[in-house]
Amino acid sequence: MIESRIVSIQVGMPATHGADAVSSKPWQSGIFKVPAQGRVFLDTHNLAGDGQQDLKNHGGPYRAVLAYSAAHYPLWEAELRPLLSEGVAFGYGAFGENFTVTGYDEDTIHIGDIIAVGEARLQVSQPRMPCWKLARRWGLKDLTARVDEKAWGGWYHRVIETGHVQAGDEYRVIDRLYPDLPIKRLYQLMVERETDTAAYHKLAGMFDILTPSWRTHYGHLAATHSSPA
Repeated sequence: MIESRIVSIQVGMPATHGADAVSSKPWQSGIFKVPAQGRVFLDTHNLAGDGQQDLKNHGGPYRAVLAYSAAHYPLWEAELRPLLSEGVAFGYGAFGENFTVTGYDEDTIHIGDIIAVGEARLQVSQPRMPCWKLARRWGLKDLTARVDEKAWGGWYHRVIETGHVQAGDEYRVIDRLYPDLPIKRLYQLMVERETDTAAYHKLAGMFDILTPSWRTHYGHLAATHSSPA
């Protein structure tokens, strides 16, 4: 059994950010997260004090909490430090995640996993595919492409049971429904770096587990790849 804990919890509300080295135009985002102190209440849409600007692609009941592997940080630090301005801190929450967790990553967390953390119960609902805002947040134009190449975007949860959580809580998989479908594989299937018609059909039928927009997309892929050439 993998031992895993939440080493840090981050929250942040949407805000308008000004011109920077990437663009002269202001932009809106909730990607800037700061560490939360003590217990934080998690409801079906958000942690207390957290929010999203783009509710089409972020937030909602299937994307209530974003988790990210703490193990990625030393590797990112080595890769990105030479590109960042001197003195810029690149710590937990750098990828806009709410939970920074030990033990798990995109290869070892699976779609549909039931997670016990604090008073809450969560279910893994989709991979996270970061958008341009992550690159802009750090002033690194190719950061989103670097994340995409590694498939290190993190993973989202829906909330089955609400409750308080805090840094230090165990992050424990209590049920694994799909041991053949780790988060990284879903990502690769989504962007068609792999083709697996049987998996497309399985994913398209994951009602109340997989985010609806992802189910729809996999349904389209299933139909496309099932059609005669």
